[in-house]
Amino acid sequence: KALREHFDEDALCIISQDNYYRPANEQALDEMGYINFDRPEGIDKAAFLKNIGLLSKNQTVIRQEYMFNQPGVKGQMIELKPAPVIIIEGLFIFHFPEIREILDLKIFMESHHQTRLARRLERDKKERGVTEELILYQWEKHVIPAYEKFLLPHSDEADLIIDNEGPIDEPIQKLVNVITGKTVNKD
Repeated sequence: KALREHFDEDALCIISQDNYYRPANEQALDEMGYINFDRPEGIDKAAFLKNIGLLSKNQTVIRQEYMFNQPGVKGQMIELKPAPVIIIEGLFIFHFPEIREILDLKIFMESHHQTRLARRLERDKKERGVTEELILYQWEKHVIPAYEKFLLPHSDEADLIIDNEGPIDEPIQKLVNVITGKTVNKD
């Protein structure tokens, strides 16, 4: 969202893998019966790839926002308009070779373990109504194992690793500079 503010609406399209999670009844359950959203199989890869292809062919995509298993909450319809720059973002984009191979620039955003946990606690309590107990359970049983298995191994394939530890302004400006072709200080 912060990146979007730096560009005209018709200059940049952001397609989020978050809106391509399979319905809750199609998600894998862990040994305790909780949905594990932190598995690549939880993503409707075919629909995601199809919509990326449509955008790259200058076609508009309409997709319902995914609401992460919030009963009774229906997501808004999202209109994705083609643009000269298409940002494909999400946890598993490097994991899927079909997606990784079409990327012109691969950016890996990194932050410390405790920062990621604090952000997740705040988001999931506030936006998703999840209890702290469940968030911590998911963190230990789902998030960390998925990060180590499906995300971290691909960090060395990134063209640019952005430290997302502090305020968002500096990392966003680095991304803006890369997208607009300005020189980026790699320090």
